[in-house]
Amino acid sequence: MEKAVIIGAGISGKLAARVLSDHFQEVIILERDSETHGPYPRKGAPQGEHIHALLFAGANGLEELFPGITERFNVSGAVKINSTQDIAWFHHGVWKLRYEGDYTTILQTRPHLEWHIEQYIKSIPNVSIQYIQNVQNFLYNEIENRITGVEIINGSDSIRTINADLIVDASGVRSLSSRWLNKRDVHIPEEKVKIDLSYYTKTLQLPDNQNRDWSIKLVYPTPPFEKIGGGISKVEGNRYLVTFMGYHNEINEKEILKSDNGFIEIAKKLPRLDIYQELKDATALSSTSTFRVPNITWRRFDKVNNIPNGLLMIGDTICRIDPFFGQGMSIAILEALELKKLLVNQKHTNQKMIETFHQQAVKIISPIWNMVITEDFRYPDTIGKKPAGLSIQQWYAKKIFLLSSENKEIYNSFIKVMHLLRPTTTLMHPRIIKSVLKRTFTNNR
Repeated sequence: MEKAVIIGAGISGKLAARVLSDHFQEVIILERDSETHGPYPRKGAPQGEHIHALLFAGANGLEELFPGITERFNVSGAVKINSTQDIAWFHHGVWKLRYEGDYTTILQTRPHLEWHIEQYIKSIPNVSIQYIQNVQNFLYNEIENRITGVEIINGSDSIRTINADLIVDASGVRSLSSRWLNKRDVHIPEEKVKIDLSYYTKTLQLPDNQNRDWSIKLVYPTPPFEKIGGGISKVEGNRYLVTFMGYHNEINEKEILKSDNGFIEIAKKLPRLDIYQELKDATALSSTSTFRVPNITWRRFDKVNNIPNGLLMIGDTICRIDPFFGQGMSIAILEALELKKLLVNQKHTNQKMIETFHQQAVKIISPIWNMVITEDFRYPDTIGKKPAGLSIQQWYAKKIFLLSSENKEIYNSFIKVMHLLRPTTTLMHPRIIKSVLKRTFTNNR
């Protein structure tokens, strides 16, 4: 195949470019932002300034797609930690167990991670990134129902077109594809859940403390009464990212933005004062960044009738998940690996490959979506379609969370599910069910 065009140079766009570069003579990424000259935040990724997590499945997949990238992260300042020893995690009113486990996690800023992926992409000869390119429209052959290219406005407001054999839309939740299809009265079934989540993040310098025995500390709210959570994570440059999040607009934005002290005072509203104790003598290194997620949305492109040929969606263009659970980047990586598998084993036409990819993306997203909304619906203000058996799922999940503070085997199983290494059915092992029932009956006496 000759040419592929990718809309959006975010993480999912770069991942798609890496995979397509093995199968197309030329891959062009079109990015509306200007080029960053270092690991710095960019306007088109407002979520990038907040705490990010790369789950185990995501980290493994990233290394498979970009061999050696983990070491690049580490030598350039990312913080490598033991995933169970170096994380202090307060969840549903209890602290998770802490012990020297078998897994490692890399703590770094999102711009740092994305910068290294971009440098790798730029070393691939048949991939190019064109910046300040605003894709306005698709080139469309109505007779064949085929997208044949894109129409672009660049920084000088001149219009040009690029023809391609495949268009990949990685432009995110406000994607061109969704708007274009809606204008043509092509119905996109979607699942939407209103969570009114807001994020506030600042980079800080913490005073030295010999007794600080963690690299990342998370204090989660216990629904439905607590709606504010927070995290503090060491990142490259011996800095700390501090993120507060509130469901259903619980955080007073004016209060948190008025001063550095106003930001730190929010820590007093967390279920524990541990993060406040770390911050009260901290020095702010940045202004406060804000990010809002009114709704999480899953567009079911797998169910769209008469979708044009030659158009593939990936990443947040398909599904924006609740970022509080840190699964977005890993979902994009798993999707890229699925795309790679389909291209390597391609026995069908290009269009059949696209349709199969959209169907396979459902298998990646569905269990994660269900896991996330099970938690989101613990708040009565959350609006959307509730999954079947919600109350039973919530009851069982809470038991698993509580047992993760005292039972190492169950916590290990929970970690593997949370990090997308094992299916959720892992937590239905007879031994785990027995522990859940034993805890329930013991506590009810």
